[in-house]
Amino acid sequence: MAKIIFTVTNDLSYDQRMHRIAGSLAKQGYEVVLVGRRLPASTDLPDRGFLQKRIRCFFHRGIGFYTEYNFRLFWYLLFRKADMICAIDLDTILPVYLVTTIKKQQRIYDAHELFTEQKEVLSRPQIHRFWLAVEQFAVPRFSKGYTVNETIRAELEKRYGVRYAVVRNLPRSTSLTNNLPRTGEKWILYQGSVNEGRCFETLIPAMQQVNAKLVICGKGNFFEQTRALIEQYKLQDKVTLRGYVSPEELVVLTPQASIGLTLFASEGMNQYYSLANRFFDYTMAGIPQVCVNYPEYAAINQPFNIAYLIPDTAPETIAGALNNLLTDTVLYEQLRQNCLRAREILNWENEEQVLIRFYKDMA
Repeated sequence: MAKIIFTVTNDLSYDQRMHRIAGSLAKQGYEVVLVGRRLPASTDLPDRGFLQKRIRCFFHRGIGFYTEYNFRLFWYLLFRKADMICAIDLDTILPVYLVTTIKKQQRIYDAHELFTEQKEVLSRPQIHRFWLAVEQFAVPRFSKGYTVNETIRAELEKRYGVRYAVVRNLPRSTSLTNNLPRTGEKWILYQGSVNEGRCFETLIPAMQQVNAKLVICGKGNFFEQTRALIEQYKLQDKVTLRGYVSPEELVVLTPQASIGLTLFASEGMNQYYSLANRFFDYTMAGIPQVCVNYPEYAAINQPFNIAYLIPDTAPETIAGALNNLLTDTVLYEQLRQNCLRAREILNWENEEQVLIRFYKDMA
C-alpha cells in the first residue's frame, strides 16, 4: 500500500482529528506518518498504530516559529520516501508544495478551516495579507483535497476552482455506561482551543448569572486573557481552566458534564461557517449543548434537535440559554435523548468511509 505523510504544526498529543484520519488509513494498510511539533511541555506519544514524528523548534510562536518550522519540515520531507503528502491547513502547505514538486509526488490539501478568515488572522492586516497570498498561490496547485463542511468546500471552489471532498469531524463511537438522567452537581464544559473568536470575552461575564460551574479544557492564543477575565469578574471559584487534557481523558470527562458549549464570534467566515469537533463530541457523550445558530450547526440540528441554538453570543444570551437548560428538565431530557439517537448516525465509523474512498481514488 502507499505511504502517506500528514503535516501539522500542533502538538500531536491532542489532535483528535488527525488521530482518527491517520488511524483509519493505517487500518486500511497504508503506511502513515503524522508529523507535528515538539513543545517544551509535550508528553510521550502513545502507540496509535501509525508512525509519529515531532519536529523540535527554537521558536514557539509568531513569524519566527512558522519560518523555522516550515524550513525544518521542508528538509525533513525532502529526504523521506512517500507516495503522497497531505498538508493540513495553510501553515504547512508551502513545504509540501515544494517537496512534492521537486520529487513529483502526489499532494493533497486538508482544509481543516478557512485559515485566512480566522479572527486572529483578519484582525492583523499584514498577517492576513501574507496568508492570503500563500492561499492564492498554493491552493490552486492542490487539485486534490478535502475539507470539513459544504460551505468551506463551496468557498474554496468559488475562489480557486478546486472541488474538494467533505470529511466531517465526527468522533469515534463510544459506549455510555449510564444512559439514565444525571444526578448530583450540574456543571458546564467547554472543550477545544482557547483562542480568539471563541467568545470567552462574553462567556466569562455570563457565568456571573449562571448557577453552575464551568470547566474549560484546552489552551490557545487567548488562554492568558481568559485567565485575566476570570480574575476580573472574580469567578475563580466558579470557572476552572484545566489546560490541555488528553483525548483519552476527555472521552471519560465529557459524559460527566451536564451541558457543553460551542461558541464562535460571528466576525470572519471561518467562525461563522465552522463545524467544530466539539459539537459532535458533546453529542457522542450524550450531553445537550448551547451552540451558536450558524448555518452548518443549524443544518445538522434541524433533523436531530440535539442543541439549544442561540442567535448571538452576548453575555445575557449565553446565561439565559444555560439557565434554561439547567432548570427545564423536560427540554433537557428531550435534547439528551435526541443526542443518544443521533450518535448512532453522527460517528466516525460512518464518516471514515468517505475518507477511505478518497484515498482509494488517489491510487
